[in-house]
Amino acid sequence: QVQLVESGGGLVQPGGSLRLSCAASRSIFSINIMGWYRQAPGKGRELVANITSGGTKNYADSVKGRFTISRDISKNTVYLQMNSLKPEDTAVYYCNAKPVLLAIEYDYWGQGTQVTVSS
Repeated sequence: QVQLVESGGGLVQPGGSLRLSCAASRSIFSINIMGWYRQAPGKGRELVANITSGGTKNYADSVKGRFTISRDISKNTVYLQMNSLKPEDTAVYYCNAKPVLLAIEYDYWGQGTQVTVSS
């Protein structure tokens, strides 16, 4: 089992930056995929970015070139650096972990952190 705790959300003006953090309750070294999702009001949850255990990163087209996912294995933490924020980035951001055990992929979620981009 993995507990995930997000932090770093808040209110920011368009063009600003925020860095989200996701602290895991255990080592993230062997977790198959860790990522960030978001859910805007009235919309479904969508993938923002993820990183595999091998370090491969994937991004939604809408955030490429603006967001960067990274991890610090020594701190069991995954980050999402968000630059050039737009009002359409406003959403609740969720951290996700997909460890694999005995060929079964599990899904764990954090409680979410609100990001609001507004002037």
